[in-house]
Amino acid sequence: MRLQDLADIIIMTVLVYQLYIWFRKTRALQVVIGLGFLVVLYLVTKNFGLFMTSWILQELGTVIFVLIIVVFQGEIRQALYRFSLMRNFFDRGGESDPLNLQDLAATIFAMAERRTGALIVFARQEKLDDHLLHGVRLDSLISGQLLVSIFEEGLPLHDGAVVISNGRISEASCHLPLSASGDLPQHMGTRHRAALGLCERSDAVVVVVSEERGEVSLAVAGELMRVASPELLVELLQRHLESVPKQAGRTSLRQRLFHNFVPKIVTLLLVFACWLTLTAREGGLQTVNAQVKFHNLPENLVLQAGAPEEVEVQLKVHANPFSTSKKLDVTADLDLAKIREGSNSLALDSKTFQLPLGVSVVRVNPSVLKVVAERKGYRELPLSLGKSGRLPPGVRIRSVRLEPPRVTVEGPESELLRLGRIETEPLELATIRKSQTVDLKLVSPSPQVRIRRDDPVKVQIVTSPR
Repeated sequence: MRLQDLADIIIMTVLVYQLYIWFRKTRALQVVIGLGFLVVLYLVTKNFGLFMTSWILQELGTVIFVLIIVVFQGEIRQALYRFSLMRNFFDRGGESDPLNLQDLAATIFAMAERRTGALIVFARQEKLDDHLLHGVRLDSLISGQLLVSIFEEGLPLHDGAVVISNGRISEASCHLPLSASGDLPQHMGTRHRAALGLCERSDAVVVVVSEERGEVSLAVAGELMRVASPELLVELLQRHLESVPKQAGRTSLRQRLFHNFVPKIVTLLLVFACWLTLTAREGGLQTVNAQVKFHNLPENLVLQAGAPEEVEVQLKVHANPFSTSKKLDVTADLDLAKIREGSNSLALDSKTFQLPLGVSVVRVNPSVLKVVAERKGYRELPLSLGKSGRLPPGVRIRSVRLEPPRVTVEGPESELLRLGRIETEPLELATIRKSQTVDLKLVSPSPQVRIRRDDPVKVQIVTSPR
């Protein structure tokens, strides 16, 4: 095993484990588990020759992934935001107002004693805009009296959640996404499901006051816990709302490594098994003809004919459970920026070819291409009418006039010296019965010669009877 392979396994283990931690109690993880089962079923049916089942699963794969992107676009966007290394740089806010957690906890338990339902969201690092609906912007200082008045039964803003961000009440009467978890006790209502739903999708901390039972609960990271006293609530809020660097500084590397150890080991084993499946086995050899293309040819040079249009390439295809027997489409792309006038030898190596993932070059025949470059020249040549067939009886051509009478051509100087004129495409003489004007395209006398005119020429034909 190479160091690159070890790094590959470690990086994928960290990413997969982080995704598991973020989405372990959401519908997204359940869908991923279902997709994993379908992938395993597809591999089993393909290896055992169950052609109809494997074909159906393969065709459904594209549709399923499109549906996943559409249905779980919010979760995908949140995962990409969490993976962004620059989010802390771009999302820096102003100074936060200090929170009086003792006064806040006392107010929350006072509302619990009066059986006043409440839902209070504490925003942390991640933005909550994508998860909040129908909120009323406040941007006000936090006070116990204001919270009590907001959640008072019958007032306009009592239905919904209050959002506290940067030490201020930013919004009120917000609707939160509901959790789809089936582990909640039946006596817990919509407020608790909304609190869990937001915590499953973000790093927010949510305090819930039950209107029916007068209980205070705290939801964080997809977990819901009952809080018995204001002192315990203050302690929990301080623990979860303090800055992440302070928390990380108090946690040793050993504790962070062995925390939640079983899921980490399972993730590592799964990633290692996938790595073995995808890369450990060597695939077969395949020989293909690769088309040769050129780019960056200097403006003052042209290529002479003779360079091969295809080369034979032997490829090693690494084993892949999703690989098919289709022939590989490989192209050789040569950079001509450094060639000079005359004969040039260009080496063909693995960097020359555009290869699919998991394919490497074993041998190229020929391994060196001879390319002859010649100085580009320009010449003005007269035009003549190309003819085909015979004139009808009794018709004679008196004169032919081409407009323009001459055109400029470019190409290798040696090729241009041999040219005396440029012809139009053949005109069928049998169709000429009277004087007329027709448009005809010009025909290049050689593939290396380019006519510097794209429009057809006008051919004026004057006839007379014999």
